[in-house]
Amino acid sequence: MTNRILSSTAALLIVSGLAAQEGGQVHGNFSMDGQLYNDDEEIGAVKPPSDFGLNAWTNLVYRNNNIEAGVRFESYEPALLGYPAGEAWNGTGIGYRYATFRKDGLEVTAGNFYEQFGQGLAFRSYEERYLGVDNAMDGVRVKFSPDTGIFLKGIIGTQRFAFNRTTVQGVGLVRGIDGEVSLTEAFPRLFARWAEKGNNLSLGASFVSKFQADRDPTLELPENVGVWAGRLHYTTPRWDLYSEYAYKINDPNGSNNFIYKPGQALMVNATYSVSGLGVTAGAHTYDNMVFQSDRGAPTLFDLNINYLPTLAKQHSYNLPATLYPYATQPNGEVAYSGEVFYKFKRGSALGGKYGTKVTVNWSGAWSLDSTALPNDTVRLRGYRTRFFAMGPRQYFSDLNVELRKRFSADWELALTWLNLVYDIDVVQGKPGKPTVYANMFILEGLHNFNDKTALRFELQQLGTGQDQGDWATALAELTFSPHWFLAVMDQYNYGNPVEKDRTHYPVGSVGYIRGGSRISFSYGRQRAGIFCVGGVCRVVPAANGLTASITTTF
Repeated sequence: MTNRILSSTAALLIVSGLAAQEGGQVHGNFSMDGQLYNDDEEIGAVKPPSDFGLNAWTNLVYRNNNIEAGVRFESYEPALLGYPAGEAWNGTGIGYRYATFRKDGLEVTAGNFYEQFGQGLAFRSYEERYLGVDNAMDGVRVKFSPDTGIFLKGIIGTQRFAFNRTTVQGVGLVRGIDGEVSLTEAFPRLFARWAEKGNNLSLGASFVSKFQADRDPTLELPENVGVWAGRLHYTTPRWDLYSEYAYKINDPNGSNNFIYKPGQALMVNATYSVSGLGVTAGAHTYDNMVFQSDRGAPTLFDLNINYLPTLAKQHSYNLPATLYPYATQPNGEVAYSGEVFYKFKRGSALGGKYGTKVTVNWSGAWSLDSTALPNDTVRLRGYRTRFFAMGPRQYFSDLNVELRKRFSADWELALTWLNLVYDIDVVQGKPGKPTVYANMFILEGLHNFNDKTALRFELQQLGTGQDQGDWATALAELTFSPHWFLAVMDQYNYGNPVEKDRTHYPVGSVGYIRGGSRISFSYGRQRAGIFCVGGVCRVVPAANGLTASITTTF
């Protein structure tokens, strides 16, 4: 404990000393979420022994000419229930520290860093603080741009695994290189006509490997596992086309039952946009693409080297976002998506005085078309697949239509319909549960009383004959600009097949905003469910109590 206190004090003194130098600046932010828990037998909420949970962190960043240094203090005394997504975070200490030097196109970082190659199929080190995901690297990163439009990166280090008054690193070593070239920027004379038309093509490639010693007494496991990836990005004033492919050599691990089958991933996205019209389409396939720096990682949230984006729409409304959100299936899925946005012009028959916006979105995911290999006792390949072919099992489908219209200077309404197919057995790991088929209707409204006072409300209804039956949610938010806001919300499981479980989940909130600071308090019930960001989800337990949140930047 003494060493940790001395380390924290030394870090503060170093940052303060640097700030004192001429021209240096210190910036940062602070965030705290604390919750006082109550027992609530009706919703299954159990008060922890400490009665209280706290997540807090402070970032301090110093910048002066070519030098940048930063440190993050973290506190979990103890962590909020259900947090983080993977291994536990406990205590108070330094969770992130780094120093960066930049000069003449060269950038060198020592310590912790986040980085991403392409869309992340081969490598992504990132933090999603409110999800509880942090696989920060600890090592060295080098970036170099030898000429305009050419970008090179190299990384080496270990990954954050847990936090116990300081970071706990994973056992594996991660190494990687990445390069990208923008043709119109790197070769302006050769591609002058492209540049004149606003077109560009970027090409990129990367290679990432992990090292972990083989101590398995029965299997001969590869100690070095590599992933290579290539990508292209073509843009015009109207079109945006992106594709990335990754291939992983055999990587026996706990998530694939230690088979020696290679993995591969391909994603393709296309966007077309002009004034008043936008069209997007996407497709991807993932096969055996779990890539963790520890082959024995306890969960799929821990020590991920890569990131597999989802094509499912990220809903902001309560019911679709928390009841049945889709989580990427990294060991195998084929998915497609499409969206059309159109704005009827002002003055037209359907546009009216202010115009009308219509958005139609669809996404779906299926199992791989795979066949188990018979008598697979020597090579241990597990199964074979047909590339990009859909299997017989549908994991997910989401068709939603949104109509949004302003009726006057004071009123705006949006009506949304969603049709959902959700394999809760696979996606949420509930064996034996039937696939959920649901329809949702959502009405959102905004009324401006004056320049400073506004009311936003939502009415949501979900109807299904599976799982917990029908739900309804009502939400109202009253804003008094520029400082105060009030909000009340109630979720009601009115159609639960078990009558005693037809429960209300009310919560009320009040908050104050001033400059870069925000303080809020809420009290009520939290329903057990799923919280997702970008296809990565964690389980949220039922809770009842008072929550306080503070955020500020400086």
